[in-house]
Amino acid sequence: MSTSKSQQPNRQQLVAKMHKALRAQYKPVTPATSRPMLEQVLYACCLENAPDDVAEKALGRLLQGYFDLNEVRVTTVVELAETLHDLPDPSRAALALRRVLQSVFESSYAFTLENAKKHSIAHGLKTLEHLHGATPFVVHFVASTALGGHFIPLDQGAIAALYLAGIISQEEYDSGKVAGLDRFVPKKAGLEFASLLHQFGVDVLGNLHGTTVKKVLQAVNPAAKDRFPKRGEALPAPAPPPPPAGKQAQKAADAARSAAEEHRPAGPQAAARPAGKTPLPPPGSGPKRTADGKPIPGSKPGPKPFVVKPNAAKPLTIKPQVEAAPPAKPEPKKPAAAKKPAKPEPARKKGDKAERRPAPGKPKAGKAAPKPGAGSRHSTQLARRKPR
Repeated sequence: MSTSKSQQPNRQQLVAKMHKALRAQYKPVTPATSRPMLEQVLYACCLENAPDDVAEKALGRLLQGYFDLNEVRVTTVVELAETLHDLPDPSRAALALRRVLQSVFESSYAFTLENAKKHSIAHGLKTLEHLHGATPFVVHFVASTALGGHFIPLDQGAIAALYLAGIISQEEYDSGKVAGLDRFVPKKAGLEFASLLHQFGVDVLGNLHGTTVKKVLQAVNPAAKDRFPKRGEALPAPAPPPPPAGKQAQKAADAARSAAEEHRPAGPQAAARPAGKTPLPPPGSGPKRTADGKPIPGSKPGPKPFVVKPNAAKPLTIKPQVEAAPPAKPEPKKPAAAKKPAKPEPARKKGDKAERRPAPGKPKAGKAAPKPGAGSRHSTQLARRKPR
């Protein structure tokens, strides 16, 4: 049973035996389908390779300890890992949470995935697959619980359990891809089998040589004992096959790498940014920490991280207006003196040049007409200035 072709006829029988053996040892956990779809994705990130009750508590602390999901998005992975400390791999779950939230925010500038429920299951599945940081386990778990599809989510523990039971081959164990497993499980029993297999996978990773693991494997396939490691030895890690060579494979790898860098979350753990972007904090910023990310008590804090403040214009200073002085009272007019009779103009002789007189109502050419009501000193000086 080393190849998939020899396992294919007996795979359905082995899956049925495993379902019966798991039902005798574990109790299925009914997933909560009433929570929003984005919270279901976050719960699946915490649930991968972790017990159900531990994942539920971790998600509760995450939602209660932060103001909103945007604060979770901008929090560092180290701080999120401290909140998710009881998970088997807090750093992996924290990084997956941040990447998912960053991908959702960049796609819609809002923290919701309810629009994925409005269309078909295929459309919702495609939306989940495009989330940066969502593993196949997260995609299949949310698709089976929130979208109502028929999928068997497989994490590392579940794949290891199927490999030890002889249901999948070495190639499938190394690649981490098991195709067609949902065809051997009825849709009515899909959620139950997925819950039981997940609990068994957690025990395989946490207590490989325990009594429960050996009892289930003995009931499923006694002939697969050669795959079980000796006491004291760990299960060999999967060795994924190398990527195919060629120009098409190189283009696909470059596209995947550029897409990963484009959706990489911002923060101290992000890659170097191109010129013109906000620079990263200098190395050693913040308090000194140990290898697991906890601050060292009594250590001096390092330099403060570099923060780029937004451009802010200088405030305008408006001077208070000076109130105008009240107008002065007009001086009493002096009585006008008696006008002397005007002398008659002498008669003009022939040959005398006629004197040009300005038209009535217009000022003379040499003097500027003062504006009505202008009594300032500057205007008076301009009026008295002689023409050049």
